[in-house]
Amino acid sequence: MKKIFVLSFISVGYFLNAQNLSNSPYATYGIGDVKYDNTIETASMGGISTAFISDFTSNFNFANPANNANFELTSIKLEATNENNYFKTDYNNTKSTKHSTYLSNISLAFPLSPKLKMGLSYQPYSSKSYEILHTDELKDENGVVYGNRINRFKGSGTLNTAQIALGYKVNEKFAVGVRANYYFGNLYDLNELAQTNAELINGYETKNSIKNFNFTLGASYQNLNTSTDRKLTIGATTTFGNTSNMTTDYVNSTYFYSDAAATTKSNESIIEQKSTSSKNLLPLQASVGVGYGEENKWFVSLQGDYKKGESITYFGNSLDLQDTYRISAGGWYLPNYNNFRSYFSRIVYRYGAFYEKGNLQLAGQNINKLGVSAGVLLPFKTSSITRMSGLELGIEVGKRGTLKNNLINQNFVNLRVGFNFADRWFRKTLYN
Repeated sequence: MKKIFVLSFISVGYFLNAQNLSNSPYATYGIGDVKYDNTIETASMGGISTAFISDFTSNFNFANPANNANFELTSIKLEATNENNYFKTDYNNTKSTKHSTYLSNISLAFPLSPKLKMGLSYQPYSSKSYEILHTDELKDENGVVYGNRINRFKGSGTLNTAQIALGYKVNEKFAVGVRANYYFGNLYDLNELAQTNAELINGYETKNSIKNFNFTLGASYQNLNTSTDRKLTIGATTTFGNTSNMTTDYVNSTYFYSDAAATTKSNESIIEQKSTSSKNLLPLQASVGVGYGEENKWFVSLQGDYKKGESITYFGNSLDLQDTYRISAGGWYLPNYNNFRSYFSRIVYRYGAFYEKGNLQLAGQNINKLGVSAGVLLPFKTSSITRMSGLELGIEVGKRGTLKNNLINQNFVNLRVGFNFADRWFRKTLYN
């Protein structure tokens, strides 16, 4: 049975690596739309995780590996996300809709000892999947239209991440943790220029081959008042130590397509070809959070995240990304798990909201993001307060971008579903 599970874990990971995720046109810049720390539990609470220590023994926190002092069971999580994006721009009053469903997380976590906990996770970190057509009329000196010029932008690829996390409980109040992160994948961008009656297309293609390794350190402090069951939690993380190896290959060429699907190039002539390397793919990141709640009843938290900006190369030109700031607030509520007459009293309800100052500035406008979220954990019949297994459901609604200066406003509705199977596995039986 254990061998079957290990093979299933590997095969699901392979499928995740092969996925093609659709997303925003803003994914054209940098490494695409970042989707990391995309678990249902975290996303349903607005993104709070740095000061979130689960009251239950079945939830492993990868975002801050120090926050696993209560983790005692073996946990297997499988999660999927359905993204629904609605785009609008005042340029030609254009509207568009994109949908995507993908496997967003697979993880396995287990305790190594009463103080040391370990987790393995595999999920998409960022993705590109966009296609934009821009058409201009060509006019002669008398203003008569004699043709069209078409500019096509296309991107694809997924950057995945595999992590191994360790959390250590120093004492009843203080814990530390470390997570090793490995990022890998290929990202493609293509800019093509075609003109009416022109036989050849001018294409500028970029391929980013990425292999990156870094570390996340975390620490947490929690003080529980045993007389009131109220608790105060403080957490912090920082990600650093990049050993990046991103190779970017540029090809500027002319060609035409020999098939109707426009996938096979013919008569290609190379105008320019070069390759560069980058060592600053994933910049310094830091997070701090504070939370307050009542044991097995409710919890609220406020969190601030920071990511340092960096310079990237985009179609051969340098593009400066800004520092990113994000404020998240959220929590959960459990009415009464001991009320076995009402199933709804044993459901964990989650809620949250966030605002993010994005790293892009286009046409003098910051491309920011905001949203609200909610979710539930529907416990299985065999679940208990010490073994919380169940069906996870989450929803996130928000917007990104702006209509100003002919930019794109993106409204999104993200639906999430997953399972958390938790039990006392992989342990030897002491008594029959």
